[in-house]
Amino acid sequence: MIRTRKLWITALLLWSLAPLLWQVYTSFCSNESLLHTLTDHQSRWTLENYRQVLTANPPFWRYLLNSALVGITSTGLTLLIAIPAAYSLVKVPRNVARGAKLFLLGAALFPYVLLFLALLELARNLNLGNNLLALSFPYTALSMPLAVLLLSSAFRDLPSELEEAARVEGLGLWQRLRWVLIPLIAPATASTAILVFLFSWNEYPIALTWISSADLLTLPVAIARIAGSSVYSIPYGAYAAATVLGALPLLLLVIIFQRQIVSGLTQGAIKG
Repeated sequence: MIRTRKLWITALLLWSLAPLLWQVYTSFCSNESLLHTLTDHQSRWTLENYRQVLTANPPFWRYLLNSALVGITSTGLTLLIAIPAAYSLVKVPRNVARGAKLFLLGAALFPYVLLFLALLELARNLNLGNNLLALSFPYTALSMPLAVLLLSSAFRDLPSELEEAARVEGLGLWQRLRWVLIPLIAPATASTAILVFLFSWNEYPIALTWISSADLLTLPVAIARIAGSSVYSIPYGAYAAATVLGALPLLLLVIIFQRQIVSGLTQGAIKG
């Protein structure tokens, strides 16, 4: 029974990792070798794809910095607004909170692509094009519903006696938030921050239309331009190499904060 379970887990793991492993494999192959079968090409492995990406103009690291700047700014703005909003949602009457949560859930599930034309007109009228910091505003707005839902759940799971004790000690509202409540929901805050950052890092349609300057492109748009750089052939290897390099910072981020992410996402799932 245990052996069968391990086999199923191994098969599921391989099935999940297969696209990632194929992308890594493709990044070390030339276009010519990818057009042949896996056995009839001798000189398959090459670093040319990575050299092509890393020596491009503008340099690839600039796209990483652009995406990091947008992601960090969006995450900071989202948490700055979502934390007090989530706390307020816990303190309102239950009927009001239930209606607000249903509204936030609908907003979180709403396909934001339908807002594409409205956001494009907004960028045009307010002259927000080619501005990385301005790009963080729609990202913050789109991430806000999910962030408030996650953080309000974390606030709700805190014992009310803790805040009452802090109030007795003479701490004001913002002092209670800063010194008592926010440290206690650190795992939920970390997992929310990671989710917001991942959305900002990977978002494509808004970045495509708001940013046209080659020096200000975010990573998804830059990778898409690599894939469409030729009308005669698709540079599969260079595209895969750029994808692998772009995924490394996210992989490192998840590895560093994996404990906080799991703790935050499972907070409140089990109550004793």
